[in-house]
Amino acid sequence: MTETVTTRYDHLATRFAEKARAVSAIVEPVADLDAAFAYCVDLCGRQGACRITVSGCDESLSPPADSLCDHKHDKIVAAPGLAPDQFAALAARCTDQGMACLRSGIRAHLAGVDIGFTLAEMGIAETGTLVINCPDEDLRLATMLSEYHVCVLRRSTIVEDAFAAEGQLLKYMRKTPDYTAFITGASRTADIERVLALGVHGPLELHILLLED
Repeated sequence: MTETVTTRYDHLATRFAEKARAVSAIVEPVADLDAAFAYCVDLCGRQGACRITVSGCDESLSPPADSLCDHKHDKIVAAPGLAPDQFAALAARCTDQGMACLRSGIRAHLAGVDIGFTLAEMGIAETGTLVINCPDEDLRLATMLSEYHVCVLRRSTIVEDAFAAEGQLLKYMRKTPDYTAFITGASRTADIERVLALGVHGPLELHILLLED
């Protein structure tokens, strides 16, 4: 890698991190995927178990619905987008800490997914945006239903702006329809009396791990 290319990657990574932090994302460097797995499991261990309360729990509910209100066996890490060997490495760390690690069937775990762990296809420096190609429902749900979203982004895949991302995006759009997502910062809304609230429509926190190439 030439010095010029390295300098450009550094510039884009720095700009991306600044923009992402401006919209409440947490950005940290990691040396490799194993370090990213360790970060994910450590974060999950430090947080209280996620519990999504079913709307209307004070009312009479069917037994399956009622069980969701008070029952949560383990802390759950959902990582449906990983290759088999990558998933095995993360799952082993989770098992050592008494956590469940899921690669599929995310919809069945409505009682709460603690961490959604994903790999981004690219980042857009201009806005601090992650682009995640989600070819199946499980991967998209992991980015939406989890309490915390941890996403690994390779520094070399960061581009300047959306125009620079066009060529790569066309590769996804020309395939069968999927759930490709643009994610900028943590979930937020100011719909209620114009008061900013985080985590209403998605994860409470977004952790972006910049992976060295």
